[in-house]
Amino acid sequence: MAFATIDVTKGITGVTPVANGGTALSSGFVNGGGLTVADQWRLTTTFTGNANPISVNLERVDTTGQGFIGSAMTESSGIFTFPSTGVYKIEFIVQCMLNGDTRFQKGQIQGTTNNSSYSSLTTSRAFIANLSNNTFGSCIATTYFDVTDTSNCKVKFIIETEDSNTSTLGSSSENETSFTFTRLGDT
Repeated sequence: MAFATIDVTKGITGVTPVANGGTALSSGFVNGGGLTVADQWRLTTTFTGNANPISVNLERVDTTGQGFIGSAMTESSGIFTFPSTGVYKIEFIVQCMLNGDTRFQKGQIQGTTNNSSYSSLTTSRAFIANLSNNTFGSCIATTYFDVTDTSNCKVKFIIETEDSNTSTLGSSSENETSFTFTRLGDT
């Protein structure tokens, strides 16, 4: 086995190469680089049936010990607006409950790039097989969204259930159904 040697007499430049041919200094990983937006919202109250979009009882996570980075997302009538341009990872976690069986509860993230026409970015489904009085299910929908214009690029979150008695769980003290936004980099 051969070992590499480092000639310490040459000095260390402090520049780390990265995969795209740049360096850590030129790629934004140091000196103020990294994540600039990490924000999380949640549903505060359980509701039953469908929602297009989920538009009430939403709050930015405020439980002691939970945090965020950078500027907040803004929300109005279930439409979320981004604080800055860039590529975002969006995660929608849905917790549901039913006293019975259902083939699906669907959680969907829809987006627009023209502040008008929304289309599905991703969909996740859960089914519930009744094992006791109340049986729980969950689904996670995740997507990447390129926000090129904060006035026109927006998202909303949809719940669709097969059984109208299915509840989507909410809480103001912990994340049951939640929405996470992480800015990964420039557009």
